[in-house]
Amino acid sequence: MKQILVDVKRCLGCKSCEIACAVGHSVTKNLFTAIAETDKPRKRVFVEQGNGLNFPVQCRHCEEPACVQACMAGALKKDAGTGVVIHDADRCVGCWMCVMTCPFGALGQDKQGKVVVKCDRCSETGDPQCVKACPTKAIMYLPVDDFSKNRRVSYLSNIFYQEEGK
Repeated sequence: MKQILVDVKRCLGCKSCEIACAVGHSVTKNLFTAIAETDKPRKRVFVEQGNGLNFPVQCRHCEEPACVQACMAGALKKDAGTGVVIHDADRCVGCWMCVMTCPFGALGQDKQGKVVVKCDRCSETGDPQCVKACPTKAIMYLPVDDFSKNRRVSYLSNIFYQEEGK
């Protein structure tokens, strides 16, 4: 199963992912017209910055999501086929229990609509827009095994080249 994964060493903190996410969830799907939409599009990825690091944060679609268990209104459920935690805004009562229980701080609050906003992996459009927009490829959408393999190869390559240069 594919996951959205992040290589923090590559993230510039440019927030292209935030913009692409909001536009991808807009009615028009166009940056210039989305700005003028009556219901402003909301981003579902948040770039955290601090201590010299930038890190895009979005829902991890946990295997056993605490947010789903905490949702008293039944607005959150996990799709058994895709593994995506789905949010039904019409059922959400804005109690923020899911926000408080998320161990990653990945759920946002739409204070206008008084509902939660969270990553849906762009289930309507296919591949996540944040992945497509990232100029440094810091955000990736691939199977976890592939990501782990790439990290091991990169790590070993760095060790090998450092020893060669000595």
